[in-house]
Amino acid sequence: MTKTAAEMLAAAKAEVPTISIEEAKQLLGRKDVLFLDVRDGTEVALGKVKGALHVQRGLLEFKVDPASPYHVKEITPEKTLITYCASGGRAFLAGKTLKEMGYDKVFNLGKFQEWKDAGGEVE
Repeated sequence: MTKTAAEMLAAAKAEVPTISIEEAKQLLGRKDVLFLDVRDGTEVALGKVKGALHVQRGLLEFKVDPASPYHVKEITPEKTLITYCASGGRAFLAGKTLKEMGYDKVFNLGKFQEWKDAGGEVE
């Protein structure tokens, strides 16, 4: 049975809760919260959420798996992970992958530009 991209996105949206920009602003800077920028490298050149970790969507599984030689030690199941991208779609798919890999506290912030437009801190 095959799935379309739209079906995969719908499944991810059903599984990964959205966090509002205002809620996310309240969590920024906490040691138990990590913002994950899952955009491509060229997109990150436009800025990112202050303190966010850039983990390109295509490398996510390798960066979050503690058994992987590419694991990023800052990414732990104990932390609340907040994903975002340019349009929100990759962030939902990344969130679903994180949940499948055992990360329970995962939220989708959505679009970086909306964060920026709402006065969210950027670097």
